[in-house]
Amino acid sequence: MATVLSRALKLPGKKSPDLGEYDPLTQADSDESEDDLVLNLQKNGGVKNGKSPLGEAPEPDSDAEVAEAAKPHLSEVTTEGYPSEALGGLEQKAASSLVSYVRTSVFLLTLGISMILVLLCAFLIPCPPRDLHSTWSRHLGSQGGGDLSPLELADVNGDGLRDVLLSFVMSRNGSAVGGSRPAANLVCLSGMNGSTLWSSLLPEEARDITCLELMPGSLAETVCLVTGTHKMLSAFNATSGKAIWTLNPNHLSNGTLAAPVVVLPDLDEDGVRDLVVLAIGELQPDLCFLLVSGRTGSPVGRPVKYNIVGVGNLIGPQVYITTNGAVYILFGFGNIQAVALRDIFVQAQNRDSSPPSLQIEEPEWEKRRSINLSELIDVYSDGVELLQMVKAPDSNCSNLLITTRQGLVLLRGQNLTPYWTLRLQGLRSQPTPGYFTDDQTLDFLLQIQDGVGMKKMMVVDGDSGSVVWSYRAPCHMKETPATSAVTSDRKSVFLFWAEGLSAASPNSDIILGTEPPSLHHLYLLHPVFPSILLDLANTTGTVTASEVGINDLWKDAFYVTRTTGPSSEGHPAALVVSKLSLRWALMEGQMAQLQESTPKIGRGELRRFLSRIKFVEAPYEI
Repeated sequence: MATVLSRALKLPGKKSPDLGEYDPLTQADSDESEDDLVLNLQKNGGVKNGKSPLGEAPEPDSDAEVAEAAKPHLSEVTTEGYPSEALGGLEQKAASSLVSYVRTSVFLLTLGISMILVLLCAFLIPCPPRDLHSTWSRHLGSQGGGDLSPLELADVNGDGLRDVLLSFVMSRNGSAVGGSRPAANLVCLSGMNGSTLWSSLLPEEARDITCLELMPGSLAETVCLVTGTHKMLSAFNATSGKAIWTLNPNHLSNGTLAAPVVVLPDLDEDGVRDLVVLAIGELQPDLCFLLVSGRTGSPVGRPVKYNIVGVGNLIGPQVYITTNGAVYILFGFGNIQAVALRDIFVQAQNRDSSPPSLQIEEPEWEKRRSINLSELIDVYSDGVELLQMVKAPDSNCSNLLITTRQGLVLLRGQNLTPYWTLRLQGLRSQPTPGYFTDDQTLDFLLQIQDGVGMKKMMVVDGDSGSVVWSYRAPCHMKETPATSAVTSDRKSVFLFWAEGLSAASPNSDIILGTEPPSLHHLYLLHPVFPSILLDLANTTGTVTASEVGINDLWKDAFYVTRTTGPSSEGHPAALVVSKLSLRWALMEGQMAQLQESTPKIGRGELRRFLSRIKFVEAPYEI
């Protein structure tokens, strides 16, 4: 009767080992619920091979089948009297619990290892230095004299930021022992915070510091070449500050170094670029060229002398490479002459042949050889004060920008003919190249002495030589350095020093400040807003040198100044090196309006424009 009731109600039950039939009253002890059975039946599509999906006997359709099913099978009964399905279920549950435990353990172990790796990466892998607001000032003590102020920027510690290298004469209480030339110090400061990375003693005052890679290739080390005022020429490892080699002063026994060292192509074919120095005789106006190995610092041949006639400043030496690949050395006294590097090499080696790379000639230059001195080429001879190379637009060569006592001249490098000439008086400082107009030709910022305590700032169009911007400002510093930085839209900002200008209201003309003449301000000129100057910083010292570097990672520029404080009797001047982030200074600078502009420029509009400025490396640096 119980079996019939169970079949009628379709209640699944657990087979009783004693009765040999299904008992619906034992449903609570069943291993599977009705829902599970229905789901399994639906999943497996019903009964296969006479067995249910769970391995149980199919439901009988007659009483005979019921009677047959009621008989227990020996294979289904264990010695303890329990069916084999119950033991199998326990074993499956135990195995399932073990697998679940293993899976959980593996997951937790993987998660722990991942967290440890993330923490290691966060703490051990250095993040790129953030230099957006890096502004610092470093007092280096008292400077014991010296008229030169070398300053150089180079990344010496590999952190992606250019560091600051400078040299200065150290202050001494007594006179130097064993000679009148005081010792100097070569110092490298961190570009990030101004801390000292290394320092080295120099036997004499440094004239120039130039850091570059003498050996081409990505693994080449940066070398800093230091030229002294007397006979010192040394190469220093930029990372450690240790001297790699020093030129033996005996090779300059009849003269002293007249100018900074110049880098040449590889002449002795040892894989390292070589050098040339220009020495001047102590008792006669002879100029002597000495080729020096960039690897060992030893002379490459004997000295080569030239007796030239000229009056004025020493020009050069500078290396000029023409479009065809011919190499010339430019130099002179108040004039500019050129000599082929091939001729210097042949005389130094005392032989008739030269390397194939030096045998190239430039026809337009060769036409200008002097008749009496066949090795010298006349380039320009009219009161030359300064010479600088200017990259020609859409060309792999440079033009020659010559500052004279009468003005400014731009010579085409290809044939040495004048491109344009600008007549003006009082120009003594080197023009600052940059992009002011929209023609993608380099323009030039000039500083001209214009009366006592006044100077005139001018921007000259590099294509026509015409003046496109000018402003007269008070300035009592004799020679204030100016520089520029290029933005991502191929414009240049120009930076120069002048005395304070009060921020005028939009409806009034600019008013000269009433500050003392000892306080000078750093002003920035952007070609998009020529009627506005931005006041970025100020100092009471004398700015003797400045450089602009680029932080490629953050598209920022930084401005480094070398300043000496006022010196009193018995107290030497204090030396200060400062660094200023330009993008930060642009947002914090004060606006000084030079003239009435239409339409008027609001502070908000200007700040939005300045916030989008990004700085890049100058494409004209060669």
